[in-house]
Amino acid sequence: MLYRVVNSPFILPFLALLTGLILWLGWPTKPLAFFLFFGFVPLLYMEQYIVQSQKYKSPGYTFFKWSYLAMLLWNLFTTWWVMHSTLPGGIVAVLLNSLLMCIPLTAYYFTRKYLGNAIGYTSFIVYWVAFEQFHLNWDLSWPWLTLGNGFATLNQWVQWYEYTGFLGGSVWILFVNLLIFLVIRTYPQQHVELKKLWLPLVLIIVPILISYGILATYEEKGTPTEVVVVQPNIDPYREKFSGHDNFIPYEEQQQRLISLSEQKITPNTRFVVWPETALRQDNGYWEEQLHNYQSILDLKEFTQRHPHLELVTGLDSYTFYGDNKDASPTIRHLEGFGYYDSFNTAMHINRSSEIDLYHKSKLVPGVEKLPYPHLFKFLGPLAIDLGGTVGSQGSQETRDVFKHSQNATLGAAPVICYESIYGEYVSEYVRNGASLIFVITNDGWWSDSPGYKQHLQYATLRAIETRRSIARAANTGISAFINQKGEITAKSGWWVQASLSQTILANTALTFYTSTGEYIGNSALWLSLLLFVVAIAAAVLNRKKQKPEVKVATRA
Repeated sequence: MLYRVVNSPFILPFLALLTGLILWLGWPTKPLAFFLFFGFVPLLYMEQYIVQSQKYKSPGYTFFKWSYLAMLLWNLFTTWWVMHSTLPGGIVAVLLNSLLMCIPLTAYYFTRKYLGNAIGYTSFIVYWVAFEQFHLNWDLSWPWLTLGNGFATLNQWVQWYEYTGFLGGSVWILFVNLLIFLVIRTYPQQHVELKKLWLPLVLIIVPILISYGILATYEEKGTPTEVVVVQPNIDPYREKFSGHDNFIPYEEQQQRLISLSEQKITPNTRFVVWPETALRQDNGYWEEQLHNYQSILDLKEFTQRHPHLELVTGLDSYTFYGDNKDASPTIRHLEGFGYYDSFNTAMHINRSSEIDLYHKSKLVPGVEKLPYPHLFKFLGPLAIDLGGTVGSQGSQETRDVFKHSQNATLGAAPVICYESIYGEYVSEYVRNGASLIFVITNDGWWSDSPGYKQHLQYATLRAIETRRSIARAANTGISAFINQKGEITAKSGWWVQASLSQTILANTALTFYTSTGEYIGNSALWLSLLLFVVAIAAAVLNRKKQKPEVKVATRA
């Protein structure tokens, strides 16, 4: 049966479908990460089949075409829920991300063609990891499908992420896929010797055993800190913003947050955490005047009612630049008013009623940010409206930490929504003194889909990488506490009002990954550049050798 499939005219679409299906099966929230270890095998077999069959006029284009279908199916099956928030934006995200994934695959095909099997197959791993690293850091970043994220629901397999970060998981997946392919690549010409699968099997089992060993011996450490997280459950499509059908006045929204908080606050509570954009008003919160708003004065009074309590919350804020049109690449202009910036902000109100602000800086492409605002500032009005903010938002260069005024070792990383899927980015907070991680988010845009569940699970990987306890406050769900082993120790339901309280540990020790940064991804970037330059040189030399000699006739 399998022999007939291999020799069928439908072999290429079959292999593309198989790749997309297997990778989807292995992705969270399904606890089937084992499938990831052979998801790329059909695609590697496809590339070999195209090259060896010699029946395609343009084998490179043929491989690109069918690998694009494979990546498109994986993206569509796994991230279709993005279309809940914006159908056009979701379609573009799936189509574009699939296309970008074909870049390392095409580079692999090119490199194997001109540098041979040994370097070519190695380049498959290098190019893909380099792509993932690049995709984490440019302005069209969408690293949701970074392979290392695939173990989010089985994070007991990857406790060693404290040494490698989640790109270590990507290398693991790719290496095993390559080894399995090398065992079966001669089928159907030769019988597959199953005993040769012992090496990839060992490579799967040993890291899992090491991980369970770390899990069994790791002891959480740090200062016990009682934290309350609040989930107000305000519908972002119908209730949260003025102009919506069932709009809840902003004063009532704030009172709901306070009321839910006070259900769980005790004299030992050190932090209360509210979700992303929990505070908002029609005329905006102008940062230069924050201390003058009645709602902010009410929050100061709220914190003063409870000894030792400090508040971390999200809000929409603005900064006024007057006539300075060059103050920011994301600057906006209002006729008769002047130039200003809009921010998705985390705010900290401490015991002395002092206010610290952090501006979200990993912004969602096309929703909160247009790519490369220095070049494309004029496209600001075309940004997608996700419930209130249109155009590129401002950001900041540093990862600021909110320090508790009565205990400087209690430093909270204000990680806003999308930022929580970036390993190295979150580790920058920790290097700057964060002993706790607070994730504030608003996941209601994606409806009841795998999206918000995956988002929660990805945060468990950040806990392992940094060995930091996480308190997660979501507007609609799921709010949770995650310990330093990546275990979810408490969580709310979906789409319900809730407040949770837990004593978590504020750890000040740095993991190897936190202290060194993304060494795997950065190394892969440089190595991929070297490989590709050498492959281009080999291609040029090969063409020169194949160029026919031109004979010039001479007179006798």
